[in-house]
Amino acid sequence: MTDSHPDATDTAQKKLFAHQFQTPAAPATASSSTQSPKVPVNEKSTTGEHIPPGYTKLPNGVILDREGKPCRLCTSAASWRAITQKAKAQSQTQAPNTTMKQAPTNTPAQKPECPPDVEELGRSTWTLLHSLTAAYPAQATAAQQTEMRTFLGLFSRLYPCWVCAGDFRAWMGTPQNEPRLATRQEFGDWMCQAHNEVNRKLGKKEFDCRLWEERWRTGWKDGRCD
Repeated sequence: MTDSHPDATDTAQKKLFAHQFQTPAAPATASSSTQSPKVPVNEKSTTGEHIPPGYTKLPNGVILDREGKPCRLCTSAASWRAITQKAKAQSQTQAPNTTMKQAPTNTPAQKPECPPDVEELGRSTWTLLHSLTAAYPAQATAAQQTEMRTFLGLFSRLYPCWVCAGDFRAWMGTPQNEPRLATRQEFGDWMCQAHNEVNRKLGKKEFDCRLWEERWRTGWKDGRCD
């Protein structure tokens, strides 16, 4: 989940999470449901290792889903374009030549409505999460704290990017990072700390958590949001 937006090319090269760059391990005795999906590779890699025929090496930054297929919601737009362009190039090479040409289209250029990549999903999610803290009661009842704790637990398991979900769940599961839900101020500061944890992993600038209410609830004191 992200908020500030680096250049797409830079993003494709950054190691968003350690899960992305693990090489396939030797078969383990543990259940396959607990193992990360193996990354397909091509017949001859740049490092010279043997690659089974019929497999394809994925571009850096492409994350697989639990079924071993490229996960769009876990992958940056730049990395996704790299893999789709490679697939198109391969299909065009294998397709028979044809003299038929497509008629030019004069439709105006516009941003296509496409499924979100990991960055767009992250930006939208942080907007929702910070807005939840802004709408949280100044003093929460025990029932309200239980409801929010339940929501955060479900969120950390159902978030569409499974790598991001596991990473957030692991961070939240440590004693020092347990949700602080007694007051709006505590919850807002906790959410800001969670966001900054992701910013650090992505090499992004951290947000000054003393200003979270101005950013997400009241608006800036200089009136720019009025």
